[in-house]
Amino acid sequence: MRPRPRGPDIFTLRRKSPLPVWAQIGWRLVLVLGLLFFAIAVHWFERDGLRDHLDGHVSFADVIYFTMISITTTGYGDVVPVTDTTRMFDALVVTPIRVFFVLIFIGTAYTFIFRRTWDKWRMAKLQKTLGNHIVVAGFGTSGSEAVDELIARGTRAQDIVVIDCTEEALERAESLGCAILNADATRDKTLQAVHIDRARAMIVSAGRDDTSILITLTARHLAPVLKISIAVRNEDNELPARQAGATTVINPVSFAGLLLAGSTEGAHIADYIADLASSSGRVQLNEREVTGEECGKPLSAIARGLGVRVYRDGMPYGFWEPEAGALIPGDCIVEILPTCATEEELG
Repeated sequence: MRPRPRGPDIFTLRRKSPLPVWAQIGWRLVLVLGLLFFAIAVHWFERDGLRDHLDGHVSFADVIYFTMISITTTGYGDVVPVTDTTRMFDALVVTPIRVFFVLIFIGTAYTFIFRRTWDKWRMAKLQKTLGNHIVVAGFGTSGSEAVDELIARGTRAQDIVVIDCTEEALERAESLGCAILNADATRDKTLQAVHIDRARAMIVSAGRDDTSILITLTARHLAPVLKISIAVRNEDNELPARQAGATTVINPVSFAGLLLAGSTEGAHIADYIADLASSSGRVQLNEREVTGEECGKPLSAIARGLGVRVYRDGMPYGFWEPEAGALIPGDCIVEILPTCATEEELG
């Protein structure tokens, strides 16, 4: 089986700031005032190096005025440094402080005003265009693998919305081109914000079974006909997940056990199963509705691929069972198809 291509791994060690917004603004203000008072103090002690062209006397008010003007602008020339020490201090200390002030003010304005306004505008624009998309709740190991596989299978990254509470996970999802939302997916408002009622499918992999089941309950309440696939780790939680409204319940631990057990019966069984599940394999599973031309024919005579199962009225029937002997309208077929690469090889 050919390995699936992956994007470059980016490892970033970050930690969300524990400070609230008011504290973040507060420490910046303290830093600005501290630098300002430092410059005023030096200018006061070095006031003999300043000259006031108006009255010839440099008062404390003149020092404050000169410092503020020097830090915020280039000055007006009414109070000027005349000694080498004061000039060097203004050139080597006050000028960098002026640049630092500008960076602090611009950075604060961007962080707390411009970026939030921009994010709200982008969110509103995305919400208007959302439709027939896939919502992924939880971007851990399973969720990120699912998104990688969706993109590899041809789903546009723009049609995937990732919900997670971890900034690092959201950064990776955003780097793939997905729309992201840092929020709690168990809340109605969160799922309404991503228009869950317009989505074509949802993948739930929150890392905890109870959280995943609660997300499924919330989504099913808002979107009664939505296809919901959920990953649970505990076998006992598979039934509650189905009762919560999940269309498909997947237990990664049980699936791994099946692969391990199957590998004892033959060296290639696990490889073929993985081949079916991956977009980079030579074969792939496909699910579709029966066509009009196929009605009345057996599952073994479908137009393309190898039919392995038919679903009729919600019940599964294998290719060997009598129900698969004649397809009828409304049947859903599960078939094995060659991948595009294999079809090209076959000519």
